[in-house]
Amino acid sequence: MFAALGPVPDAITLFLDGQPIIACPGDTVAVCMLRAGVPYNRLSPVSGAPRLPYCMIGHCFECLVEIDGIANQQACLTVVRDGMKIRRQLGAPLALKHPEV
Repeated sequence: MFAALGPVPDAITLFLDGQPIIACPGDTVAVCMLRAGVPYNRLSPVSGAPRLPYCMIGHCFECLVEIDGIANQQACLTVVRDGMKIRRQLGAPLALKHPEV
């Protein structure tokens, strides 16, 4: 669906759910996930429906992912770094599931 228009200069590697994906320096996490063909970046904590980035400007919060162990990060606003570890959020983050923590 999405593809780079030319060679990827100075490509870096991210890890999405443990799998490597190639990124361009300066891209956001959401752009890299879309380019890699990721079918969804999170599951709704209410309905379990798969979600993808919608607005790409930080207003809708549909792009939430876990980045380097921190949940609820907006993928559309986060610029990639080499070696980043990204996980899709599959429902409510642990802190929301267990309020006593």
